[in-house]
Amino acid sequence: MGMEPDARELLVKVSKSLATGLIWLMVNMTAGIYMGWLFFGDHMTTGNYVFYGFMIISLGGLIWYQVRIWK
Repeated sequence: MGMEPDARELLVKVSKSLATGLIWLMVNMTAGIYMGWLFFGDHMTTGNYVFYGFMIISLGGLIWYQVRIWK
């Protein structure tokens, strides 16, 4: 007894989407909040620029991957 191929394919897509989204959120939370790069002090630091640049580029990669999964 096994699972229908369509149902299995859907569950794999959903689990990949959730896993990649949660990993992306945890990486950005760790880098941003715990290391202090999300918040600005008196002025922007190099860490802020690197963090926000990485966040935008990795968000683009995440969206590309999600679209590729669901095609």
